[in-house]
Amino acid sequence: MPPRHGRRKRHWGVVLPAVAGVLTMAVLLSGGYAAYAYNRLASSVTKVDAIGSAPPAKDDVDGQAMNILLVGDDHRPDNATPEQMAELNTESDGGATNTDTMIVLHIAADGRSATMISFPRDSYVDIPGVGKGKLNSAFSYGTMNGGGDSGGAKKLIATIQGLSGLTIDHYVRVSLLGFYEIVKQLGPVNVCLNQAVKDDYSGVDLPAGVSELSPSQALSFVRQRHGLPNGDLDRQVRQQYFLSQEARKILSAGTLLNPVKTTNVIDAIGSSVETDQGLDMLTLARQMSNLRPSNIKSATIPILGTPTIYPNGSALSIVQVDTAGMPAFVQSLVGEPPAYTKATAAAAGSVAVTVSNGSGVTGAAAAASSVLAGRGFQVGAPGSSETTATTMVQYPAGMEAQAKALVAVVPGAVPVQSTAVQGVTLVLGTDGKTPQAAAQPGTETTSPAEPSKEAAAPQPAEPSPSSTAVHEYGQDGVCIN
Repeated sequence: MPPRHGRRKRHWGVVLPAVAGVLTMAVLLSGGYAAYAYNRLASSVTKVDAIGSAPPAKDDVDGQAMNILLVGDDHRPDNATPEQMAELNTESDGGATNTDTMIVLHIAADGRSATMISFPRDSYVDIPGVGKGKLNSAFSYGTMNGGGDSGGAKKLIATIQGLSGLTIDHYVRVSLLGFYEIVKQLGPVNVCLNQAVKDDYSGVDLPAGVSELSPSQALSFVRQRHGLPNGDLDRQVRQQYFLSQEARKILSAGTLLNPVKTTNVIDAIGSSVETDQGLDMLTLARQMSNLRPSNIKSATIPILGTPTIYPNGSALSIVQVDTAGMPAFVQSLVGEPPAYTKATAAAAGSVAVTVSNGSGVTGAAAAASSVLAGRGFQVGAPGSSETTATTMVQYPAGMEAQAKALVAVVPGAVPVQSTAVQGVTLVLGTDGKTPQAAAQPGTETTSPAEPSKEAAAPQPAEPSPSSTAVHEYGQDGVCIN
């Protein structure tokens, strides 16, 4: 039976405790309890063949950085007791396992910074071997026909790699019970809300301002999606915010210097975490040894909206992913390729350009082509692209100088190296960025070869659930809705 996409009797709304678990493991293993912690964890963490021989993403753009897929789902561990389930105020309703929370923890090669990249569960994506479906169903499809947890993990990893272009190096999965136990051992965590909230579905009932959350209140806080303006997208913000606060708790001296708490946290993690077979906790600890809470940021993949579609004649609410803009989003996290940074812009007359319209505005590509021809570029016939929010200059490796010449006359366009194009291509987005005509004699202008930094790097919009801006929720004094 295929996974169910509709509302279930008691939806767990599981969040991802794996970030807290991974950070805790890394920090503890780099401290004075390293040998003790490693042996205790190694004997209790469940291993699964999640990575296998899966090929890397087609466009692996992040070099030596590490990507860990963190999954929170609605499965009930075999060792969960009725008393524990009662504490969670939930129950198992059977059926397929859906991964309700998926975050890629992107750790820079030097280990000094990390970004939690959220993938909304309702993202409508290509699932390899299946076709279009919601992202949270990929795991369940993989478990079919004897695939089990290993097949589910591999199917989900392949889906996210195909969507993002990031190669997943490791996999960590935690249940709702695992989240509860980790929070329970770490102790109360403070959060701050701009407005009071009360929701019967999740059970959240918190005033405006700062609140100290118990484990059960933490579950309610991160499960809420009803009553929030953007539903699941706002819940992503809740999860990112809470996990950033939890990271501060983990990295505090009160946790790391307390041997009893340290041991309890290790046991909570070990009994509830499932990882890929190749995850070496000591290697992870070394890579993250310089990580601080203020350097843990959050982002959500780019989306175009939350429409209702009718794939089989029945209404289905989805998150429409900006797949065309995904490469620009990923590059904003990993940085420009060194070859592009070092390149010197070529002369316009030596650059052949094709303009592709992803803005949704009729005639935009033709108009942009005319302007570029007037600037001296060799312009091909205009074309069309999937709708995207981001104007990009896509280029194949080796054409960095040509791409830089084009970026210079399209202020705000994002240069993106891509294997999907054979030449320099300007993809127009809904952000309205377009080529600038040459200045008339006697007027001031910026040299095409040296665009102003202000134009090339526009300030991000105010944070919102649908924004791809990177948020620093780990800072003091930050409140959310």
